[in-house]
Amino acid sequence: MTTNQRPGAVQIPEPLILQDLTLSLCSSGITKTLFKKFDLEIQPGEITTIMGPSGCGKSSLLSFISGTLAKDFNAVGRVCLGQRDITSSPPEQRHIGMLFQEDLLFPHLSVGENLGFGIPAAVRQKNQRKMLIEEALEEAGLSGYADQDPATLSGGQRARVAVMRTLLSRPSALLLDEPFSKLDSALRERFRTFIFEHARAHNLPTLLVTHDPEDARSAEGLILNMPFK
Repeated sequence: MTTNQRPGAVQIPEPLILQDLTLSLCSSGITKTLFKKFDLEIQPGEITTIMGPSGCGKSSLLSFISGTLAKDFNAVGRVCLGQRDITSSPPEQRHIGMLFQEDLLFPHLSVGENLGFGIPAAVRQKNQRKMLIEEALEEAGLSGYADQDPATLSGGQRARVAVMRTLLSRPSALLLDEPFSKLDSALRERFRTFIFEHARAHNLPTLLVTHDPEDARSAEGLILNMPFK
């Protein structure tokens, strides 16, 4: 899944910058501060991992960055891509790609049509869109699968399609919300490698949320533990 609809121009990699973030949960008239005054800068091609117990605000932090934070949360601070402040931008203008535990493929669309959904609307030519889809399938090791029903794919194949759909949207940053948690150990390792290699190859500043220490070690980047001190 992605919140990026940027036209097809080549983009210069920029860091993802979080400045002075405070996040609170407001429920039944009670306000609970999950973290405050949090700063982070992730350079293009770097993968930073956040770990912590359930309910500490990991996924809510990703939601704030992507512009989809639920109304019962209150957030203060800035989210920037390089010099661009996107804190108040709607999700579709933030150019943020996001992967979840579920692959979220559309069941009524073919594999190729799912991939085409990620291509920016500015890419209008049918032949160009078809070429991008075919290149993505080849990169994912799924050449010839364009007309397949997603229901016929294995879990690993579906996961790779979800990654390529996100990358086709040309995001400026990538958020990973426990994307490996429902995979068995062997598939988990291969899928981790697939995502991390592609994130680095595309120079994406990447923020991973996970409970698994092996996920964090495999990312080979900064590891932060919540609650933040």
